[in-house]
Amino acid sequence: MKKAIIYVNQFFGQIGGEDKADFAPEIREGLVGPAMEFNKQLDAQVTHTIICGDNFMGSNEEEAVNTILGFLEDKEFDIFIAGPAFQAGRYGNACGVICKAVKEKFNVPVISSMHIENPGVEMFKKDVIIFPGGKSAAAMRKDIKKIATYANKILNGEKLGTAEEEGYFLRGIRHQYWLEDAKPAYERVVEMLLKKINGEKFKTELPIPKLDRVKIAEPIKDLSKATIAFATTGGIVPVDNPDKIQSASATRWGRYSIKGMERLEAGVFKTIHAGFDPAAADADPNIIVPIDVLRAYEREGKIGKLHEFFYTTVGTGTTQAEASRMGKEMVEYFKKEGVDAVILSST
Repeated sequence: MKKAIIYVNQFFGQIGGEDKADFAPEIREGLVGPAMEFNKQLDAQVTHTIICGDNFMGSNEEEAVNTILGFLEDKEFDIFIAGPAFQAGRYGNACGVICKAVKEKFNVPVISSMHIENPGVEMFKKDVIIFPGGKSAAAMRKDIKKIATYANKILNGEKLGTAEEEGYFLRGIRHQYWLEDAKPAYERVVEMLLKKINGEKFKTELPIPKLDRVKIAEPIKDLSKATIAFATTGGIVPVDNPDKIQSASATRWGRYSIKGMERLEAGVFKTIHAGFDPAAADADPNIIVPIDVLRAYEREGKIGKLHEFFYTTVGTGTTQAEASRMGKEMVEYFKKEGVDAVILSST
């Protein structure tokens, strides 16, 4: 009988929640969490479940990957499945990282599932078969069924269709093959052209991806007269985090007064970002939001004025849609309060 191995994070591995996100990789014989449902639906036996904390994978990727590949060295398996990861950005990243590594090392099929807004989709869809999934674990059974249906085709040696036919995210990979009707390209292109001219529906053979392009702003003519605001995805907030901004996959942002401040003081401000070691930023928040340097520029006349608020959120795992929304909400304040330019820092 064919064999499968499943990868899950610390939550679905029944280790714990965010407090256990640093859990080091572990392999268990048998079924844990989603592996039980996969074992029911796959035409294969799930022999092992691998569990790894999302933060551990994010902060110690090389160690985590090498450890997991080591677990698999003496295992027999025909397919490797990670997730489903839903809209959880760190989990999606972890699933993509380990699937890609397993595919390259062992040359077995790898499959995952993520919500379309999970950043792991854009990062890994070229390397990993990723099926569209729900936002949360409420979609677990549906997401597992999508994965299992396709996985069973692979396990049983059935003919596989295109990404559109099978339902996974388009990967931008093109294959050359013979059409059953053997119609030459010049006939197909003329047919498409005539349909386009006549306003009829047609399907292109070379879809062009749509890119979100933001027009580059005109340069500021005189910085010495400009009001400059500062924004960051580095998670610098007052120590009590009054807006309850999430440490990852953020949906909230805050703006905090720096009126009369020469610098951000440790103990008054800190970072709540879960994607890097916070020690340095907590000791000196100005390394992320350099109010001290901007005040010096202000005194020297290099900039006209520093805006009296800084704007902040967390970037790790945050979806493009949420980031876009938060950015647009911040812009309304910039426009209303006469800001000429914004400096954005990451980590």
